Amino acid sequence: MVRAFVLLALGGPDPPAPPGPAPPGPAPCRVLYARAFGTPPGSPPATGGPPRQRLRRKEQLLAVARQVASQCRLLQSSSGRPSSPQLPQLPDEPISLQDAPGGLFQLPPGDPFPERVTVAWLSVLALAFALVCDPRENLSLAEVTLRRLAPRLLASLRLLGPGADVLLRPETADLLLDRLLPHGQMLFLNERFLRAMDREMGIKPSR
Repeated sequence: MVRAFVLLALGGPDPPAPPGPAPPGPAPCRVLYARAFGTPPGSPPATGGPPRQRLRRKEQLLAVARQVASQCRLLQSSSGRPSSPQLPQLPDEPISLQDAPGGLFQLPPGDPFPERVTVAWLSVLALAFALVCDPRENLSLAEVTLRRLAPRLLASLRLLGPGADVLLRPETADLLLDRLLPHGQMLFLNERFLRAMDREMGIKPSR
């Protein structure tokens, strides 16, 4: 089962700092949208009511986002491509995701989830998409699911255009996840289903 989905802006290097003892660090990532599915196994009994539970879940997903951003920066650094907080593409330019970088990593029990989880991630320019999966989940299917979600979120939320408003339109992302990841369950979907869904929702995703 998928425990959570996270969409984040990666941030990037800070501008040069004035002379001083503290070197500049990377600009922090920002969670644009996140959704959790169910309660992670091994979670302690809820205390403090719903507000405390929501805060804990927010902390968990922010911790995942930071790890994803760190993985992206490492990959970009090793490939000689520095990260940038800017989105250089215009909204009407096609974005090919065939060679979009991605990867997998594990988080140990308690950091931040009660049990070990595997995170699958995909980076597109200054954005990243991540699925938090049970360790026994089909990770190949997780990567396929990310590559299906990413172009549809980019198109429907216009994430690469000026004034992207994913924070104000979570219902659009919710609808896509309900179709492609219902209740956190990954699906084997054929192209015919995906094309019909795209027509219904008025989406023209990049390939």
